[in-house]
Amino acid sequence: MHPSETHRTQRGSFRSSHGRRVQASVHGLAAVVFFAAFHGFAQTVPWSVRTADTLIAHAAQSGDQSAAKEWPIETGLELEGLSAAWYNTANGDYFRFVRKTVDAYLDAHSSGPDPKPLLAAENDPLLADQILLLYRVTLAPKYFDTASTIEHQFAAHCLDTSVDAPAPGSPKELPKVPCNAQPFLAEYASVFHQPQDFASITRSLTSWEERLAPSPSSRSAASDLGDRPSSAPWLAVAVVDSLPNYPEEDPGHAELIALFNRLATAAVRQQNRQTGLFEGRPEGESHSPHPLSISTSCLLVYALEKGIRLGYLPGRYAVPAHRAWQGILHASVRLDEKGSIVLRPPSTKLPSSAAAPYRAGTKEWGAFLLAATEEDHESTATLGHGATATLDAWYNSQRRKNAAGQVDDFHYKWTDWSDSGYSLLGHIFRGFGANTATLPSEPTQEKLAKSQFYIIASPDIPVKNPDPHYMTNQDAGEIAAWVKQGGVLILFENDPPNADIAHLNLLADRFGIHFDDVLHHHILGEQVEDGRIPVSADGNLFQHAHTIYMKDTCAISLREPAVALLRDRGDIVMATTKFGRGTVFAVVDPWLYNEYTDGRKNPLIYNQFDNFAAGKELVQWLLQQRIH
Repeated sequence: MHPSETHRTQRGSFRSSHGRRVQASVHGLAAVVFFAAFHGFAQTVPWSVRTADTLIAHAAQSGDQSAAKEWPIETGLELEGLSAAWYNTANGDYFRFVRKTVDAYLDAHSSGPDPKPLLAAENDPLLADQILLLYRVTLAPKYFDTASTIEHQFAAHCLDTSVDAPAPGSPKELPKVPCNAQPFLAEYASVFHQPQDFASITRSLTSWEERLAPSPSSRSAASDLGDRPSSAPWLAVAVVDSLPNYPEEDPGHAELIALFNRLATAAVRQQNRQTGLFEGRPEGESHSPHPLSISTSCLLVYALEKGIRLGYLPGRYAVPAHRAWQGILHASVRLDEKGSIVLRPPSTKLPSSAAAPYRAGTKEWGAFLLAATEEDHESTATLGHGATATLDAWYNSQRRKNAAGQVDDFHYKWTDWSDSGYSLLGHIFRGFGANTATLPSEPTQEKLAKSQFYIIASPDIPVKNPDPHYMTNQDAGEIAAWVKQGGVLILFENDPPNADIAHLNLLADRFGIHFDDVLHHHILGEQVEDGRIPVSADGNLFQHAHTIYMKDTCAISLREPAVALLRDRGDIVMATTKFGRGTVFAVVDPWLYNEYTDGRKNPLIYNQFDNFAAGKELVQWLLQQRIH
């Protein structure tokens, strides 16, 4: 995913419709603080984790059989939330639950004397999202085959594949039920190199907005924030989940950001300033506004906060979005005696304690979990705004065929979700609001000018790539000049049998950092003890203690002014130096790749390590090195 950068303002204030900078409502924020204190909502355990654990516990109590019989939208929303929670926490249990649920459904439809059609195009597309996720993570052909079948169904239902979009005022009718499969279709188009689809996906979303407009001449479509499945909150979610898959140069990218900003403006206009809740009127009714359902409000919170984090919305929306979340907690959330979450509908007539709780398996749970996963980022979501972390795809340029027969970059790449990829590391950068990009050619100062970070991981050797691109003195000079002007260079080396060390030292030696041609932390099978590296909370890099895992590494030698940041058994494992206005960080292993970070690998052995938590601290430290 490659979120774009747009203008941003600082959190805690916003610009009014008249362009004046004003402070957030003191009264509203004070009420939020009171509500949080009164209900004991100071959380040591994130709401996303509490909710995910509660959902899995509910499933265990009910036998976990519902997904095998049918696939309601409630299940889809819950798995969307669990997948997001997995990438926020690296808790492999969440991924395993998603896979088990999807597999049960697929098995039920492929077995027996009368297999049923897998999915009708008008049904919930969130199953498709999870199947595509499972393909990207596992590379199992069965998931690709299923995702491809579903993509053809949804494309026929959702997309206008004609060259020209209908002219304004065209007699062509919009579909009676808007398609909401755009995020799946956009991700599929991105993964399987179908850029021609983005124009139709954009048209599908703008047509949805036209349907919601109060009049044919109006483009402020979100004035109705009702609870209909085709309402503006669902459109906001579809837009914010589609945009990360768009190429930034695609015309639809800017068009959808403008649409999203119209939706956000209308949502905030219909927020109750005292309660923080979004309000609306049922279709065809004229009485006073009432709080939207918890699912609709949570979807709005999710869309707004994700949009702010990824740079699609300006920072002025941060205060109302967080106020809405606090309002939801006050109106609808309780903890039972076991610490599990109980969700209750908001009401203007009854105290929330008097309302019957939502039972498990309703769409409120998944929507609440999605909103909670964005709240996980809330306090640091703008730390990386304005920064781009660019990943090398030149010195490491390994390629493989995907299930569609197309050739893809892989191995330490943002777009590689399998064991070998850096997709989770990219998510960490984007969790702080940074942009991610890839440089597929040799670096120059000009090419790196828009990047604040440049990452080189495990440069190729012939056994990995028959046509490797080696570091040259000219390349090293270009990179060093970029660092000197304020860039942050990140070098993830590897062990000699798996990566080029000699040529990368043409660059590293310029900074007083030298990668030694040795093999340390060597692992045979799953005898992982030699890869265990204790990390103390000494504050030089890490503020918290960790136990990290590195398998087969080199070592580092230093000369001043470079300094060690982490040592293990006499080896320098991590090091840094200042160079001009910039910073260089070096480590002896590309240790943050998915296999040992995302929590899926044998938990009985690998749950003792916390590469993910240490990786988040490293990224935060790196972000603090950049020059603003």
